[in-house]
Amino acid sequence: MAEEQRELEERIIIKDQHTKEIDLVNRDPKRINEDVVKVDFEDVIAEPFGTYSFDGVWKSSYTTFTVSKYWCYRLLSAVLGIPLAVVWGFLFALISFCHIWAVVPCIKSYLIEIQCVSRIYSLCIHTFCDPLFEALSKICSNVRVALRKET
Repeated sequence: MAEEQRELEERIIIKDQHTKEIDLVNRDPKRINEDVVKVDFEDVIAEPFGTYSFDGVWKSSYTTFTVSKYWCYRLLSAVLGIPLAVVWGFLFALISFCHIWAVVPCIKSYLIEIQCVSRIYSLCIHTFCDPLFEALSKICSNVRVALRKET
């Protein structure tokens, strides 16, 4: 009975991943585009002291920039948003598929196969190099270096 309840809860959790409610107010909860797309009128157009245009031109330019940026973004997202969402969904599905079905199994296979080579290599190093370096260390252990300053 408890196992059936657990399976039911797992199915509900899996279903909720695809049908969860999206936040229409905070559309960048992880703040991945915070520094990229925050471009305001003052970031692009600025008049230094002494070279001001007419106030009406400045206000109209500000309004034109802001409204055109807003509506161009909305128009582009309406026309290209869904096709690009399909492209990006396909691309990330392809990356996930390759990672799950090709990359990780290749890495696991390589690690299993290289383990045998690693043991043989380690055995050879310990068999041949360890005695050689121990002998060299005993030979060099009695070497004394003295520095003298001659005048």
